[in-house]
Amino acid sequence: MPQDPMDFEWSYWIEWGRERILWLLAGHLLVSQISRLLVEKYKPWCLMVYGMAACWLLLGIKGFAVILLHAAISFAVAQFQLSLLTWLCSLILLSTLRIPAVEETKRKWYDSENEYYLLLFTVSVRCLFCTSFSLEYCWHAPTQKSSHSFPWMLAYVFYYPTFHNGPLVNFDEFSKQMRRQEAFSVKTNLSILIVGIIRIFFWWCLAELMIHLMYIHALYSSALPLESASYWALGGLALAQVLFFYVKYLVLYGVPALLLQMDGLKPPALPCCVSLMHSFTKMWRSFDVGLHRFLVRYIYVPMGGSQSSLLGTLLSTALTFAFVSYWHGGQSYLWYWGALNWLGVIVENGTKRILSISLIQDLI
Repeated sequence: MPQDPMDFEWSYWIEWGRERILWLLAGHLLVSQISRLLVEKYKPWCLMVYGMAACWLLLGIKGFAVILLHAAISFAVAQFQLSLLTWLCSLILLSTLRIPAVEETKRKWYDSENEYYLLLFTVSVRCLFCTSFSLEYCWHAPTQKSSHSFPWMLAYVFYYPTFHNGPLVNFDEFSKQMRRQEAFSVKTNLSILIVGIIRIFFWWCLAELMIHLMYIHALYSSALPLESASYWALGGLALAQVLFFYVKYLVLYGVPALLLQMDGLKPPALPCCVSLMHSFTKMWRSFDVGLHRFLVRYIYVPMGGSQSSLLGTLLSTALTFAFVSYWHGGQSYLWYWGALNWLGVIVENGTKRILSISLIQDLI
């Protein structure tokens, strides 16, 4: 039975995975386990060299140079240790991905659109990693200078399991865990790998069944069936779509999360099932945990967060969702999506504050 071809993200990453990325991830696993077994002290540098070689192989010398240039510029600006300047640099670098002349130049580097999009997606995710390192550099104490050097930035930026699509791991977590030397057990790691592969294979089979049998995205791409459907049917389609999105990211984030575990690192928790969520706040906290931690640590809390006044909280939340919308591409529908999510979170938090008033609690 033919599959639903309308979910670009699933088709794209599965195609790349089958062609090259899964093989490169297997190579990373081999390098990681050998370095943990023989040269644990030099593991970050072995993985850095492998990540740079994998980047060169997939994206070519020009794609590799773009990512290296982004890292070098971010590191140079971070030397001023000004958070505002670092954020300005990050936003400028991110904006270069949307300049038509730059886009056309990068397209000419490759033979197909798929190769260009791989560079685009990779650089977008690397921008977040560069931002995380640079802000941690701005905040670090002089005694932590050795763990915030340019080689450590390259080890972080070119760490291959999270290289193309995430999940996002903040630099402070990455560096602490990568520098920690633990006892290595081949037997334990092998059992983690086997169980992890079985789970990911089950999720992949479930996603393939959904995309071959349900045709959710094909239905959404045509106005005629949507106009004739009842509200109950539309609700069912919406639920089916978000459930597929959930299963899809169990696979897309499950593979790198397994490799993080094999490297002795603690990955961000995998997405929580959307059927268990009943609030905007929980959705943002527990679906993409790595992105949530990034947003809270580098935008929400520095802007005041929940500890500031009502206006400050509204501004912190608005800036957080504005960045998410811009990072995802900045199209008009993304701004509407971000605004609706912001409104949902504000209404929920406002309701909680009202219900926490003692008089209201007595009435309840």
